[in-house]
Amino acid sequence: MIWVVVVAAAAVLDQALKFLVTKLIPFENSVTIIDRFFYITHWKNSGAAWGVFQNGRYIFIILTVLAVLVMAIIINRSNSRFLKFSLSLIIGGALGNLVDRVLHGYVTDFLQLKFWSYNFPVFNLADSMVVVGTILLAVYVLFMQKNARRFKYKIR
Repeated sequence: MIWVVVVAAAAVLDQALKFLVTKLIPFENSVTIIDRFFYITHWKNSGAAWGVFQNGRYIFIILTVLAVLVMAIIINRSNSRFLKFSLSLIIGGALGNLVDRVLHGYVTDFLQLKFWSYNFPVFNLADSMVVVGTILLAVYVLFMQKNARRFKYKIR
């Protein structure tokens, strides 16, 4: 199953990059990649996206496991490659962050973008995969699902 490979590759790549960042960049320090735009910044996030719900480790672990199980069931029952790919990206990203939460109690973030005077919150590759997978899922639900009669269960 190619979907297992996509999930595993996403989670392993995320974990490998987090490992490199934690070993090479001291906490709260940055390396400039593109001045005034893109930085590699070592940060720890014990909450969800943008640091909301700090210290919700166990709730996030439970919700992540449940969401991954539901998405795995949908992948197993779907005939849509597009849907399977989008859910695989989401699962891979979710598992990448789940490993951090289970092992460390926080998620390692390291990608930082700055736009003029706005500093976008630091995030990681797993977060990016979840966002891209979610955008693809939205495209599927909004534009493709009506034409995809091969999918056994409708998402409403």
